[in-house]
Amino acid sequence: MKQLTLGMIGLSPGNGHPYSWSAIFNGYDQSYMANCPFPIISQYLSKQSFPEDQIKQASVTHIWTQNKTTSNQIAKATFIPTIVDSYQDMIGQVDGILLARDDAENHLMFAKPFLEAGLPIYIDKPLAYDTKTAQKLFNLQQYKHQLFTASALAYSPEFILDSSQRAALGKIITINAVVIKDWLRYGVHVIEPVLKMINWQQPIQKVSVTSTKLTKVVTVAWQDGLVTTFQVLGDSSAPITIDLIGKDQSIRLVHTDTFTAFKNSLQHFIKSISKQNFPPSQEFVMQVINVIEQGNLND
Repeated sequence: MKQLTLGMIGLSPGNGHPYSWSAIFNGYDQSYMANCPFPIISQYLSKQSFPEDQIKQASVTHIWTQNKTTSNQIAKATFIPTIVDSYQDMIGQVDGILLARDDAENHLMFAKPFLEAGLPIYIDKPLAYDTKTAQKLFNLQQYKHQLFTASALAYSPEFILDSSQRAALGKIITINAVVIKDWLRYGVHVIEPVLKMINWQQPIQKVSVTSTKLTKVVTVAWQDGLVTTFQVLGDSSAPITIDLIGKDQSIRLVHTDTFTAFKNSLQHFIKSISKQNFPPSQEFVMQVINVIEQGNLND
């Protein structure tokens, strides 16, 4: 299979994914990456071995951000050969799109021309803040599985329960998950991996929300009696964790490996383009967005 070409779209406030995602495909220049405004990216990239740890089935060949200087910085840091004047200019030039912005209020605007053109697209988390907007995006698909969206933490090795852990837990009674920053943009980082651990197709019985100036706690009661609690801790330095309390045992899962989570999710996208696997189902994504929306409405 020929190497796929990808177009990168950035940059939203506080989100360095155009730097990190491009480096995972293309490798990076240490001197230019040292000027990246997100120092944590250089830190976890420096722990990897390049080019061995790159994704070799694709490369980022085109980039657009709203600022030419920023585009040039990312391009130099991650060996992207082409900077375009308009993001629509990538249509006909690349095999797929990475919409690496987490300002979901703008996802429909950015994604619409690519979906209508039939290009596979990875839309950064969350797809939308409400199910109505999410459905509009899915409705723009020209074919099934054109749209890929996910929290990379759903692909974190630390957040995937194996069969022995499930057996040790027994029946899961409650799950408590903790993430930092804000509900709308970052709650998805724990919602999605938690939903993958449970019967997410069942109806939600009740959503309750407790908020302070610094934190937000969203409790979801499911039809089968399971209770899942999602805590968002603002600017806290707390680790991202998922605590599962079962009938027989309790387990704490702690996210530590950002590079592998990103790489796994990006590899899944590339394999979906070549039909080696499928994106998260539309039904699953809509349930994730439903939890986000309910947690916002009940505040």
